[in-house]
Amino acid sequence: MVKAIWNDVVIAESDETVVIEGNHYFPPKDIKKEYFKGTKTQTICAWKGIASYYDLEVNGKVNNDAAWYYPEISELAKGIKGYVAFWKGVEVK
Repeated sequence: MVKAIWNDVVIAESDETVVIEGNHYFPPKDIKKEYFKGTKTQTICAWKGIASYYDLEVNGKVNNDAAWYYPEISELAKGIKGYVAFWKGVEVK
């Protein structure tokens, strides 16, 4: 079971993550949605498409744009459509 932890709280856990470029992508059903707030931030990956971001809010602390996902995705990466990955101090183990 792979877990994503931030501010001492498990915010996602799954045994169905997909690893791409060293990042675990969690199925949307396996994130704890109460900790995720959508943002307007978007970035572009040349081969995956346009990424959208979430802020994480746990125990009164906010980690801006600390999770990302691809709501629409290229054919090359269709296996992670909607899956969520983390950075900015989120521990994945």
